[in-house]
Amino acid sequence: MAASIARSCCRLHSGVIFRKTFYSKASFHCSPSRTSALLLSLHNRGLLKESFPDRAAQAELPDLLRSGPQTVYCGFDPTADSLHAGNLLAIIGLLHFRAAGHDVIALLGGATARIGDPSGRSAERERLSPAAVEENSRGILESLHRIFTHHELYFCPDSSRLGRLTVLNNRSWYKDWSVLEFFSEVGRSFRMGTMLSRHSVQSRLKGAEGMSFTEFSYQIFQAFDFYRLHQLHGCRIQLGGTDQLGNIMSGHELIHRKTGEEVYGLTVPLVTTSMGDKLGKTAGNAVWLNRDKTSPFDFYQYFLRLPDNSVEGYLKLFTFLSLAEVEKVMDQQKQDPGKRIAHKRLAAEVTKLVHGKEGLESAKRCTNALYHSNIEALEQMSDTELQELFREAPFHEVFLDPGSTVLDACRRAQAIPEGPRGYQMIKDGGVWINHQRAANPEQVLVLGQHILSNGLSLIRVGKRNFYIIKWLSL
Repeated sequence: MAASIARSCCRLHSGVIFRKTFYSKASFHCSPSRTSALLLSLHNRGLLKESFPDRAAQAELPDLLRSGPQTVYCGFDPTADSLHAGNLLAIIGLLHFRAAGHDVIALLGGATARIGDPSGRSAERERLSPAAVEENSRGILESLHRIFTHHELYFCPDSSRLGRLTVLNNRSWYKDWSVLEFFSEVGRSFRMGTMLSRHSVQSRLKGAEGMSFTEFSYQIFQAFDFYRLHQLHGCRIQLGGTDQLGNIMSGHELIHRKTGEEVYGLTVPLVTTSMGDKLGKTAGNAVWLNRDKTSPFDFYQYFLRLPDNSVEGYLKLFTFLSLAEVEKVMDQQKQDPGKRIAHKRLAAEVTKLVHGKEGLESAKRCTNALYHSNIEALEQMSDTELQELFREAPFHEVFLDPGSTVLDACRRAQAIPEGPRGYQMIKDGGVWINHQRAANPEQVLVLGQHILSNGLSLIRVGKRNFYIIKWLSL
């Protein structure tokens, strides 16, 4: 069984549970003389939960990492067109290995996505067409390249020390195999008793829906991925979430059976909801890493709104700040909690990693425009940012006629009812344009007040109903 690198500890806060496991002295010795600096750093940040096999928690893996650059891989099945915040810890784990000079492989599961990983699920995944998998793969590939590029640009003072990044798709080695050839070559290395004992299998077999053979076979394919990367790239370490431990164990057993060589698995903690579900698309609470699904503003706000008792752990896990810097930030937070210094630093660091400096500036502009009624920030916003910020707001492009009034603007945006009722709503003070009350329906629109220099007008009716006008031919 997997070595529990530590005693288990659960931190509960509103809406989210973060499960961590700390290294146990009995199973892992954290003395710098015994372990690699990288593993010690990851341990101190709380980024490692379990290792496999048991010996990896002792001397073998630290010795391997100290001996020279190694190859580490993590897989990402394209079951959606974007990765989400639940995937981010595994990516950050790869980034730490790469920053330490090790080569990393991000493996897209173009083949395995069509099978469906049963780990952590109570029901079978919806079957994906080849076209859907291909489209999803493009979205995830963009996510990965963007995040690795931002890490190199903003968080690595000396990029020459970085290990090599390779992005592969497992479809490339499955597409020419027949079912008979694959199971004849690979299937005989697996034992039914071991496969049935996996937690992902047992939990499904006990459920009402059971488990299909397709899902049951998933662990064989992920195991072969590890074997293939071991053979072609010398990969000896697989990284994944804790729900992947059974699949990692299958890969270890296949490689050991076919080659006699030792390989290792490491897991990172999972971020789950208060109900114990993974934070991700299955639970319907995903914070996506692609801008077209979660804007930089919404992404920034997610981390900014975390409960106070979670922010220190998230700073250690989701940022590359030194532990000394994290401690300094937390001291500043304690001195003046109202300023939310730690929350702002966390949101800024993670947003910069995922969306870059431009994305971070966009998130800050949107925050100032929405929550601080900052006209200057509103004026600097692009059409895209406005539509992201007010995602549900109707967007109208209209020509500005000479003498257009507040009433005309509201009607052209369809923000008020026709007739006397809409007119009265404006007179009663229920309409705001660019954060300023517009109580005179006959007021002629003024450039710089009702119409910003970027040609936009943001109309609010009541507390929550927004409308956007893009004026043409100014």
